[in-house]
Amino acid sequence: MNVFWIMLDSLRRDHVGVYGSTVCNTPHLDAFAQEAIIFDNAYPEALPTIPVRTAMVTGCRTLQGRPWQPLAAEDVTVAEILSCHGYTSVMITDTYHMAKPGMNFHRGFDSFQFIRGQEGDAFELIPHDKDLEDYVHPQQSERKRQVIDNFLRNTQHWESEADTFPAQVFGEAARMAAGLKDEDKLFFWIDSFDPHEPWNPPAPYDTMYTDSDYKGKRLIDANYAPSDYLSADELAYIKGMYAGEVTLVDRWFGHFIDTLRSTGLIDRSIVIVLADHGHPHGDHGTMMKSPGNMYNELLRIPLMIRLPDAEHAGERVTPLVQTDDLLPTTLDLLDLEHEAVCMTGKSAWKLVTGEVDKLRDVVITGFHQSPVRCIRDEEWSLVVKPDGQHELYHLADDPAEKNNLFDQNRDATQRLIEHLGYFSYTKLPQTEYQNIQEAYEWAHTAIE
Repeated sequence: MNVFWIMLDSLRRDHVGVYGSTVCNTPHLDAFAQEAIIFDNAYPEALPTIPVRTAMVTGCRTLQGRPWQPLAAEDVTVAEILSCHGYTSVMITDTYHMAKPGMNFHRGFDSFQFIRGQEGDAFELIPHDKDLEDYVHPQQSERKRQVIDNFLRNTQHWESEADTFPAQVFGEAARMAAGLKDEDKLFFWIDSFDPHEPWNPPAPYDTMYTDSDYKGKRLIDANYAPSDYLSADELAYIKGMYAGEVTLVDRWFGHFIDTLRSTGLIDRSIVIVLADHGHPHGDHGTMMKSPGNMYNELLRIPLMIRLPDAEHAGERVTPLVQTDDLLPTTLDLLDLEHEAVCMTGKSAWKLVTGEVDKLRDVVITGFHQSPVRCIRDEEWSLVVKPDGQHELYHLADDPAEKNNLFDQNRDATQRLIEHLGYFSYTKLPQTEYQNIQEAYEWAHTAIE
C-alpha cells in the first residue's frame, strides 16, 4: 500500500468548493473530495508552519514545549518508521523553512528535494528588473518590503506558468511517482508552500477574481497587522490574488492526481490532503496569521483522505481531529498501529469504522510563543486571553464568530475552561509574557 501526504500551506477551508466555497474555483480538489472521506472539524494542533509539521511527522503534540525549532535527535519520524517496514520515502517541498540548515525534516527520506525561492528564501542575489514600488503598499512594513524584494529576485527568471512553485512541486512529484509506478511501498510527502504569501499568480489566475477596474498597485503581500491600512479596493484585490493562487495550486494538484490515475497508483494508495492553517484577510480586522487571531479563517482546515478504490467515498466525519492525528491515522490504515504507542495523536480511521465515536472532547490550540489559547468543541469556541478579554462563540449559529457570548453563557465557558491545564498554558517562553501563571489563574477565575 502506497501513501501520499499532500500539504497545501495556508489554504483557507472556505476557499474549497466541497467545504462550501463561493469565493473561488477548486475543481480538482472538489473532484478528489467526491472520492474521499471529508473531515469537517479538523484543526492544527499548534501554530504556525514548523510546529504543525513537527506534529504531523512525529504524531506528537508541540503546543507547550516544542516551539519553532528543528526536529530533535530524539524525535522518531514518519519516514524513519516506514523505512523499517520496507517503504521508499520521498519528500518534495518548496516550504523553505524546512530546507534551512539543521532543520532536519528531510531525515529518514530516501529522496528529498527542496525547491528553492519561496518568500524570504536566501536564494538569489542578482537584482530584479521590476520597480519594487509597484508591488508594495505605502504603509508596507520594512520587513515586508524586504520579503517582496527578495521574492521578486527569486522569481525573475519565470517565463510561464510551468515555472511557478505549484507547477514545480507537483510536476516533480508527478515525475517521480510515474517513474516508481510499479512500487507498492511508497511514501511521498508533497508539501506545497502555496497558497502562502506572496501571491503572484501568472495570467489568467491574477485576474480571475480581481476587479478589472482596479488601478492600484500589484499588492502580492500584506502586513501582519490590523487591516485598516488597506482601502476597500486594495483589500478586495489582495483577496482576489489569494483566490487566484488557490486556483493555481488546485490546477497543479490536479495534474499530480491525474498522474496517479494514469499510472494506476491511485487505487493502490492512500492519499491524504490537508492544510496547516488558513489565512486571515481582515475577517476580524487583522491581516495574516497572528497569535491573537483564533478564529475559523485561521484554525479550521480542510482534511480529506482517499482510500484505494475510493472506499467510503463522500463520507463526512464530524468529530474533532487535529494534525498530530495524521501519523497515527496513517499507521492504523497500514496495520502498523503498534508504531503509534508513544504518540499523543489518535487514529481518525477509528471514527470512520465506528470503533469510536470521538477522539477527544475538545481541541486546544494556539501559537507556540503566545499564551492565547482557543478551546473548542463541535459547538462552541472559547478564546482565552491573558488580558481577560475572553471570547465565546456559538459556531453553528455564528460561524463568522462576530457575536461574543462570553458574558451571556457562563455554562459553556465553564465546561470548556476546565479542559485547560496548567502545564499546557504556562510552560511558554517568558520573553513576551512575564506572568503566565497569573494569566492562567485569571482565565479560570474570570468566569466565576
